[in-house]
Amino acid sequence: MPSWSFLTNHARVLLAVAAQPDARLRDLAVSLDVTERTAFGIVTDLADGGYLVKERDGRRNRYHIQEHLPLPTDVGRAPTIGEVLDLLVAAERRPPVGERRRRKGDPPAGC
Repeated sequence: MPSWSFLTNHARVLLAVAAQPDARLRDLAVSLDVTERTAFGIVTDLADGGYLVKERDGRRNRYHIQEHLPLPTDVGRAPTIGEVLDLLVAAERRPPVGERRRRKGDPPAGC
């Protein structure tokens, strides 16, 4: 297992919630390979920051990502949560590099 990750656990929770808004904390913890307590802390951080809104749905919570909010950053124009999620979700749906079709004008493989 790598010792670091490009995405923080907070970003990974946002991705998981985007895919499954009614995910349980247990599900989030398993998908991130963290404890439920850690998952709870991350969801609480995101909710306290206004990035997630929790809605009670029967015995479960449903989460709503506030996609219009900018990411916390010091560098230039901050993209919104929605813009970043769109990029990451679109990247997950793209075919692997070896399976991508060549476009007209692309150099032959190996050049």
